[in-house]
Amino acid sequence: MILDLFNTIFPVVACAGLGYLWARFDQPYDTRMVTRLVGHIGAPCLIFSTMVGIEGMSGQIAEMALSAAVALLSFAAVGAIILSFARLPLRTFLAPVTFPNAGNIGLPLCLFAFGEEGLALGIGFFAVSASAQLIFGQWLFSGYPTPLPLLKAPIPYAVAIGAIFLATDTQPPEFIYNTTNLLGGFAIPLMTFTLGVSLAKMKVIRFNRTLALSLLRLGMGAAGGFGFAELFGYEGMQRGVLIIQCAMPIAVFNYLFASYYERDPEEVASLVVLSSALAFILMPLLIYAVL
Repeated sequence: MILDLFNTIFPVVACAGLGYLWARFDQPYDTRMVTRLVGHIGAPCLIFSTMVGIEGMSGQIAEMALSAAVALLSFAAVGAIILSFARLPLRTFLAPVTFPNAGNIGLPLCLFAFGEEGLALGIGFFAVSASAQLIFGQWLFSGYPTPLPLLKAPIPYAVAIGAIFLATDTQPPEFIYNTTNLLGGFAIPLMTFTLGVSLAKMKVIRFNRTLALSLLRLGMGAAGGFGFAELFGYEGMQRGVLIIQCAMPIAVFNYLFASYYERDPEEVASLVVLSSALAFILMPLLIYAVL
């Protein structure tokens, strides 16, 4: 079990750690460019190629996507109630406590804990989470009256096209699959490396509030993961993937959106740093629980 824990956690920590050291040694890294590259090319290709490339799992992937939608809606509802009682602005803090880092940390953990099939299920969760975050999460930060101006993000369309192939039990042309599979290959390492780079550039402020909101994200996510896994009757790999993805810390995308729309980016960055640090500390317990 100790070896399994080490084999699962070390690659994620090492990749993020290398990114952290890269930034600490003042090496050039265009985080915004890499984020756009992953968000517009790598992640959509990874989602599509995985959805159509794993045979016999269409039902399980669809179930995981539905579970993700239920979990995220629940997190948003609970988060909105708590933030309202605390008199904190929903436009700034609701997206961070709702959306877990299902990409940068969640996907590699699912891959190393459960292999390619675990990655496929993790992508089922990530597809819904990323689509919702890029549209509705960004909408919260933007202040736009409706999320319609944000429907240009390519990830939801990759999900929709992949879902069509799954629902019809058909395969895309081999050259399409090979191309998207090749391009999707850089998404996970770049996301994890970029996480480390981003963490090196952020700092913690307003510690008490940051700690409280970080614990809200992690605690609500873990409790929701275990609870929904029990509710849906998941066992084994399905249970583990759902718990991992729900229990992830605050996603880096929240900081990028807060910075772009000038909505307290320093405090959102503080949330990303502290919640990620706590998640890495608690990660052995989480992986032990799901394995």
